[in-house]
Amino acid sequence: MQWFDGGVNLTNARFTEHLEQIIASAEQAGVVRMVVIGTNLEHSAAALQLCERFPQHLVATVGIHPHDAEAAPRHFINQLRQFSQHPSVCAIGECGLDFNRNFSSRSAQLQVFEAQLQLAAERQLPVYLHERDALTEQVTLLNRYAADIPKLFTHCFTGGPEQLAVYQQLDCYIGITGWVCDERRGDDLQRAVPLIAADRLILETDAPYLLPRNIRPRPRSNVPSYLPAIAEQVAQLRQQPIAELAQQVWRNSTKLFVTTG
Repeated sequence: MQWFDGGVNLTNARFTEHLEQIIASAEQAGVVRMVVIGTNLEHSAAALQLCERFPQHLVATVGIHPHDAEAAPRHFINQLRQFSQHPSVCAIGECGLDFNRNFSSRSAQLQVFEAQLQLAAERQLPVYLHERDALTEQVTLLNRYAADIPKLFTHCFTGGPEQLAVYQQLDCYIGITGWVCDERRGDDLQRAVPLIAADRLILETDAPYLLPRNIRPRPRSNVPSYLPAIAEQVAQLRQQPIAELAQQVWRNSTKLFVTTG
């Protein structure tokens, strides 16, 4: 079985000294392709450099995370436009709204998010979405631009069936992380997973975050090679053979994460 990790924070400082080992371990586990997530201008530029270093394994997104919206420079969209022309870019983002932590003001988040939706429409690239406690406001903006954007990806979906229905009405691809393996807080997501349309399901680690809790002995940090642990839980919840799931999510991932090159 081969796997495509739909979201890895490989520019995180935890990975800096061990990139070759992390990618080799992922390949041994069957995780042969990965999306490196850009969350601000610095990390987006670093993601592109990693793609040039590991072109057989990596593609990248470029964007401004809602946590970083307040710090975005005045002409950030011009820089993202330039980044988006790199042949390894597969989406604009990670972008969206986060009204849970509010590390940036709501007005800044809305402004920066809308600018990136406009860029995605201009460049005809998918949008790589983040959302926490802001579903109504997020969907309002998405409805304004969705018809002009080729694809939408709901990164790290953690909601229940009700929230899933809203995103599926927008025809979003849905990303499932190790959150689904969490017996403490994953109940709503576990109820939603069987309801995800077969041709819209994506698996992702969001490493180094969201370590799947079904791994024993428990590691210190999440890495892409743990994606099959997420797949095992998802296959169980969907009551399907894991080999069938692997083919399904590989097909979905290669369709969604098409690079400009």
